[in-house]
Amino acid sequence: MRKRLKNFLPDHAAIHDNRWLRPFASTLLHPRLWHLNRHSAAGAVAVGLFCGLIPGPLQMLGAAVLCVLFRVNLPLALITTLYSNPLTIVPLYVLAFGLGKLALGDGEAEFTAPPDLEGLAFANWIPALTDWMASLGKPLALGLVLLAALLSVSGYVAVKWTWRVWLIRQWRKRQAKGRQP
Repeated sequence: MRKRLKNFLPDHAAIHDNRWLRPFASTLLHPRLWHLNRHSAAGAVAVGLFCGLIPGPLQMLGAAVLCVLFRVNLPLALITTLYSNPLTIVPLYVLAFGLGKLALGDGEAEFTAPPDLEGLAFANWIPALTDWMASLGKPLALGLVLLAALLSVSGYVAVKWTWRVWLIRQWRKRQAKGRQP
């Protein structure tokens, strides 16, 4: 599993050679940010899922800061934030609004339909979505935090469980090969 994931992730040298990231090299080149094991992968997925719901272009920056703080795999966390994109953001925010409305017990909160992005240029999507989010208020704000926490915990547990099942299967295969004459 580790070999498959490493094919998709940038290597240590790519960060070291990047002139924009050179001032942060001492922090970004910490070995635990690049080591891939079940603990760092699960933490990275949790960080990426949590930060994926941060509004706007701050998702990857938030994920990078949390990776440095928690010392989990940086590239995997950055890739994981991509689950929220222009195609998935509206359903995620509708779900977050419903979750926030349920948690607040606010039956009066009205859901405003998302803006029609079809005729807008891509650069105008962010202001339109920001205005839409602001109109939804407290239920959306609380719902985003709750949904991010729920996704984060679910992702952490799923990665830990999947990695463990994979390790057990690999171990059993080796045991079975050792028994064969």
